Amino acid sequence: MRILAIDYGSKRVGLALSDPTGTLARPLPFVPAQADAKLAREIAALAEKEQVELMLLGLPRHMNGSLGEAAAKVQAFAAILGQVTTVHIKLIDERLSTVQASRQLQEAGKNTRAQRGKIDSEAACVLLQGYLDSQTNFPLLPPDA
Repeated sequence: MRILAIDYGSKRVGLALSDPTGTLARPLPFVPAQADAKLAREIAALAEKEQVELMLLGLPRHMNGSLGEAAAKVQAFAAILGQVTTVHIKLIDERLSTVQASRQLQEAGKNTRAQRGKIDSEAACVLLQGYLDSQTNFPLLPPDA
């Protein structure tokens, strides 16, 4: 099952796509922010092209778990996206995904300036990989294995 993760932002929208087995996430090029209706149609077309069965939309929460203005914007975008696609949309907590993405890019040798065009899609990738990993059910080995 292919899954598309979306890191909705005011300047760029990061995207990441799973492999067909639902095991690995890879970042896609970001999409510049634009009117929500146009953005929703563009993402819906990508989802159709890639045969996506689930979209994960990062929901920004405050560290205490409460929702703020950014979360309201994401929820409004989710409603618009839901009107232009039949793909199931799931809102998931994205706390610290950008921080983790920034660390990963730094470890890969990308400075702050080089991260600018990659951070949003890398954050979507972190979000997606975390979701994929949480869905994996590894069989337990017997104690004597």
